[in-house]
Amino acid sequence: MDQAQSVADLTVADRTLVMGIVNVTEDSFSDGGKWVDPSAAVKHARELVAKGADIIDVGGESTRPGATRVDADLERARVVPVIAALHAEGIRTSVDTMRAATALAAADAGVDLINDVSGGLADPGMYSAMASAGIPVCLMHWKTLQEGVLSSAGRAHEDGSVVEDVQETLGRLVNKALSAGVRSDNIVLDPGLGFAKSPQDNWALLNALPQFLEGQFPLLVGASRKRFLAAIRGDRGVESNPILADPATAAVTAISAHLGAWGVRVHEVAVSRDAVDVAAAWNAGAAYAGGHTTPQTYQRS
Repeated sequence: MDQAQSVADLTVADRTLVMGIVNVTEDSFSDGGKWVDPSAAVKHARELVAKGADIIDVGGESTRPGATRVDADLERARVVPVIAALHAEGIRTSVDTMRAATALAAADAGVDLINDVSGGLADPGMYSAMASAGIPVCLMHWKTLQEGVLSSAGRAHEDGSVVEDVQETLGRLVNKALSAGVRSDNIVLDPGLGFAKSPQDNWALLNALPQFLEGQFPLLVGASRKRFLAAIRGDRGVESNPILADPATAAVTAISAHLGAWGVRVHEVAVSRDAVDVAAAWNAGAAYAGGHTTPQTYQRS
């Protein structure tokens, strides 16, 4: 499969794209250490594709609250072999990185999208790297990025300002990217759920998804296993952890897809793929072309 040259090359007709997460890290918040071996990462990526992922997001540096940055050479050593192997198998990939050098190395290995959670702000060379690579990019909102420590916990917004702040900041990031030579048809935006945002901020942003979707650029929603979703179970007094937030993630996926999100970024692919397929059928209504499988006959036991 040829490397993507525009967002249109990645866009899935009539439904939301499902991006499966492969963290080639030791300390990611819900699956750190599971896929740090490249062969294990490639195997897991194949499994996610079999479950319905359209693209695999490969990251070599954790962005969990309080994480410290890894060495640049180590990050590249983690992600580039995985991306190269998946590209050779015809599997679409994105690289989750805040470093220009890693983005360019991944582009040389065949990656289809550069996914920068700093929106291009963490590395002064990132925008020019994005333009040079000539492939799709995703710019995310993250207000309190600090050198050395990834400060994604807490709240970085005044009451009532988060939606406006995210919209205005993403607009500035887009202008920076365009000024550096990134093509407008290569830009995807991400509101940055969970990154320096309170639960109230995250719910406000999800509530405002229709406003974001009215904009010029496609939207990626990354709510998977975030604390504010895990808290849904805790609020009613039952066991709560990131893995148990997968059903809540699927609910966000279904609603986001129903509203028209370009893509969702998730750890547990199967339920979210079902969710986007349901949303696609729901939106199609009587025009839905599926549902022709011969029904099973069930009997009472």
